[in-house]
Amino acid sequence: MVRRAARILAQIILFFIGISLLLVIAFKWIPVPVTATMLMDENGITKDWEAIENIDPNLVAAVIAAEDSKFCEHWGFDTEAIEKAMKENAQARATGGQIRGASTISQQTAKNVFLWQGGGYFRKALEAWFTFWIEAVWGKHRIMEVYLNIAETGIGTYGAEAGAQRYFDHSAARLSPDEASRMAVALPSPKKRSVRNPGGWLARHGNSVERRIQIVKNDGLMACVYE
Repeated sequence: MVRRAARILAQIILFFIGISLLLVIAFKWIPVPVTATMLMDENGITKDWEAIENIDPNLVAAVIAAEDSKFCEHWGFDTEAIEKAMKENAQARATGGQIRGASTISQQTAKNVFLWQGGGYFRKALEAWFTFWIEAVWGKHRIMEVYLNIAETGIGTYGAEAGAQRYFDHSAARLSPDEASRMAVALPSPKKRSVRNPGGWLARHGNSVERRIQIVKNDGLMACVYE
């Protein structure tokens, strides 16, 4: 009985490894057709896949400035940010403060493509598995391209192109630094954060990201995307 259970478990694990690697390899070349987040969105899906060459570099710089300044340096995980978040979250739990995350763009891409939203150690373990493989197989150019095409950019809206059309009535191929920064700072919570008319903290955050766009470009923090 124990041997049979162990054999079945081994088969399940091998099946998962095979399917997951097949999907990773396939999506290196094929546009991701749909994700679990999209399928579970009660608002429907509006999306339009675009090659990264058709997405303004201002948006690439903005998301790096807003979410992952070490995108070109790490291999999927920002260990310094993770350690800092763990310390701050331990204090936050003790004082009732807000818990913060430390996910890189690579981790967010892995989660958005292959998994579901929400927490839990099991999902985080799967996220780490897929993050490792997309870094190894896809590379930074493809990770950023996929991220900017499947990230939720508004209610029922996915990807840079659909977001740009929704908010600015023009293509993502020409986003000003102001437009790009407003889209970038809304990404963590696109259903709640306003892109068209941000106010208060969100407006200040957007202005900060806009100023950092040129720093990202000048310091080569986005160079890996275009290599």
